[in-house]
Amino acid sequence: MASLVGARSPVRRPSIRRAAPPWPLLVVALGIATLALIPLAYLLLRALDSGTGALETLLRPRTLELVVSTLALGLAVIVGAVTLGVPLAWLTVRTDLPWRKAWSVVAIAPLAVPSYLLAFAFVGALAPRGWLAGLGVPSIYGFWGAALVLSLATMPYVVIATRAALMRLDPATEEAARSLGRGPWEAARTAVLPVLVPAVGAGALLACLYAVSDFGAVSILRYDTLATAIYSQYRFSFDRSSAASLALLLLSLALLLVWAEGRIRRRVALSTPHGRRRVPAPVRLGPWRLPAMLYCGAVASLALGIPLATITIWLLDGLIAGSRLEVGLEALRDSVVLATGAALVAVLLALPLARLVAHFPGRAATLADRLLYAVYAIPSISLALAVVFFTLNAVPLLYQTLFALVLAISLRYLVQAVGALRGPMLQVSPRTVEAARSLGEGSVGVLRTVTLPLLRPGIVAGAMLVLLSGLKELPLTLLLAPPGTSTLATELWDAAREAFYAQAAIPAALLLVISFLSVGLLVRRGEVEA
Repeated sequence: MASLVGARSPVRRPSIRRAAPPWPLLVVALGIATLALIPLAYLLLRALDSGTGALETLLRPRTLELVVSTLALGLAVIVGAVTLGVPLAWLTVRTDLPWRKAWSVVAIAPLAVPSYLLAFAFVGALAPRGWLAGLGVPSIYGFWGAALVLSLATMPYVVIATRAALMRLDPATEEAARSLGRGPWEAARTAVLPVLVPAVGAGALLACLYAVSDFGAVSILRYDTLATAIYSQYRFSFDRSSAASLALLLLSLALLLVWAEGRIRRRVALSTPHGRRRVPAPVRLGPWRLPAMLYCGAVASLALGIPLATITIWLLDGLIAGSRLEVGLEALRDSVVLATGAALVAVLLALPLARLVAHFPGRAATLADRLLYAVYAIPSISLALAVVFFTLNAVPLLYQTLFALVLAISLRYLVQAVGALRGPMLQVSPRTVEAARSLGEGSVGVLRTVTLPLLRPGIVAGAMLVLLSGLKELPLTLLLAPPGTSTLATELWDAAREAFYAQAAIPAALLLVISFLSVGLLVRRGEVEA
């Protein structure tokens, strides 16, 4: 027996005819999904506008170097995020690690730290004049620094996916392998890995997708990728056609990752056990308890300790120097309003899309899903300029308005809201609704007593994830914020780029507090398993 779970049956299964989605749902869902065509159309128009210039840009030796450096960074982040995240997930789910609940929250908490803030913190600690410079640590600038920072920033994606797979795994499969005479490692290879590997792969691909489109951290750490080249073309050379060509190239690379993620997701569906399962007995670490705790502490020190310590040092240096540290209440207000608005809009847009994807799988659902991932893969600066182009030419009243910025952020992170609603939406089956109606409930009663309670976890999780992403969003805010509007992210960026670190500490601290509260709410409500 090659594998105890996830094996495909050699017998051809009869085809199942899926129900067609109601046409109002199909029209609304695809109408929302086609919003993704706006930035795609903009990139194509800009690239074609240059004639042969786009092809010349793609054939430059420098472009090949950028492709190689971008893919190398993505691969390094996959290795780093998996290496850091999988042991954390296993230790906090399957072992008797002391304080497992606390360590599991710590493993997810780096979601609250923006990658550019983490990069600033590592520069402040490990740069030639940093507070850890005397320890002889290698320079943080360049490839390895960018890989380390982005691996720490994206590690929670792997942790969450791996923990979910481990929690779904029925110990009976592993016990069956042991009953066949296999040792612990052989049983784990044949019974656990077929379920675990697809989940780890899905989290790793999300980490890679984030890394290849990141702009803030790589620019701070002086590592050139396609994302930094696109920003430079737009910002400094004003060559939007060449930038659009590079953005399409980056989008093509990212869509390959999206395609791979889709295949892994289908393998996860095939490998997910159904029905009731027993909770496995924790693995006793014995003498490995102390090394395991030291490992968890080391990862926490890198992902959380260094940024918190750096911010504290910035604040103390500013106070000692007598600097006037101002609390940006306007930036705090604008950040909360902007992120909250984006979260509400994203959830409203996600509801019909989640129903289409969950209840009516097929070509239309797949198309909608891929369009959402395409938007997520587009560099933020390209998405921002697409919104500017669209509002100027189609709806001038929305140009440089808060609503345009809210719509851009909600569209970029719409895939997060849809993903959070997908599972709860599957529980709202027609049979459940019919059972409620048979008990005398009307439409409003069914909505109040059945639909909303089932969807509430997904609504809260989707809203909080978009809220968290909106608080940290930098490129879209820099380019689309109306005059007089600033956020904690933009104030942090502007102050740190000018080396006013004491002033940057205030928005950084506020941003971390709000983000940590958001992650804490997700964990407490059980929307992110911890």
